[in-house]
Amino acid sequence: MALGGGSFATQNKTLPGSYINFVSARNAAATAGNRGTAAIALELDWGEAGKIIALTADDFIRNSLKILGAAYDDEKLMGLRDIFKNASTVLLYRLNGDGGKASNAFGTANCSGTAGNSLKTVIEKNVNNDALFDVKTYFGTALVDTQTVAAATALVDNDFVAFKTDADLEVNAGAAFTGGTNGAADAAAHQAFLDKLESYACNAVGAVSDTQAINALYAAYAKRMRDELGIKLQAVVYNYAADSEAVVNVKNCKKAVYWALGVVAGTAVNRSATNKLYDGEFEIPVDYTQTQLADAIKAGEFTLHRVGADIRVLDDVNSLVTVSDEKGDTFKDNKTVRIADRIATDIAAIFNERYLGVVPNNVSGRELLWTDIVSVLGALRDVGAIEDFDSSEITVAAGADKHSVVVNEAVTIVGMMAKLYMTCVLQ
Repeated sequence: MALGGGSFATQNKTLPGSYINFVSARNAAATAGNRGTAAIALELDWGEAGKIIALTADDFIRNSLKILGAAYDDEKLMGLRDIFKNASTVLLYRLNGDGGKASNAFGTANCSGTAGNSLKTVIEKNVNNDALFDVKTYFGTALVDTQTVAAATALVDNDFVAFKTDADLEVNAGAAFTGGTNGAADAAAHQAFLDKLESYACNAVGAVSDTQAINALYAAYAKRMRDELGIKLQAVVYNYAADSEAVVNVKNCKKAVYWALGVVAGTAVNRSATNKLYDGEFEIPVDYTQTQLADAIKAGEFTLHRVGADIRVLDDVNSLVTVSDEKGDTFKDNKTVRIADRIATDIAAIFNERYLGVVPNNVSGRELLWTDIVSVLGALRDVGAIEDFDSSEITVAAGADKHSVVVNEAVTIVGMMAKLYMTCVLQ
């Protein structure tokens, strides 16, 4: 990263940037950018290798065949459909993209993978001019391209095939592509994805894995992004007790990670996912006793459970279990994390873009920064994310050296109703 970021213990940072701590108020409770971007690496039979693509819901619906090698409603894409139930953008990386590309005498598949073996080239004489050929590309049963040419030298590459311009065109009923293979989806592939993801902004990254080493990799990544680089995101994993607000630990099954990832990435800063209805496509195991559900909350497990005929989120919690003076119980709540992340991200963006190297570190400069910070917090108050906001409690003072400023602020997170205690006196 070009600018410093993350938390601080003393005012000893070398890189210019924004260093922001969030701590719990002692003996008390917790002392506006759009959300909706999820990141995930998947095993696919088709797709660009070594590249993260920003896939919107519209791209997914309209262009899934050429991007992913399967139609939008294909069973293979259930997981992505579950993510898009709540996310607006998915940063997608193909884990197994280093395999072989299918080919035939007339062309080579644009992407590696077994889906390339479903390509075929059909060549027919043009009905209006028998000196010309109609060269058709099929992907499975779908006709994806037709070109009318006199020779292969005139063929133009399409979304699926790079043509061999030195080929001899001849009429055929369909020349199949062969040799397409998938690459390895190992820990090294996951690490390559996370290395590339550092250059992107997202709200959550997910790992659909039951391998503890893979889940540990994602947990460590999320912690490092938050604590060392100031990049506020959460990792969503299955059955990995990370004991950190940076990690959401899904209890039910690894397939539930897809939907949970979209929820963690897409839930608004002033909303909670507690009691949210599961509207995904997978069969999720939810047969838990009341005792097991209570234990799940205590263990920091994001759990789906049955409520009548519905499946709902039990509690919008992350994996944090061990509390301290710096991080109390309120940090177990993902709504708290979303608000803290929003404050940190917005104020850091304002400082880095408007103040760093531009505004003098004098009284008027610090007053200007104070005004912008108050504006950020005021916007969160207006949408009901924080309450009891008193601008007089925000201070911006000179730091330990002439380049530093020190900001102290106190905010109260607005909770969501989750428990009803009622006493009814009958007379």
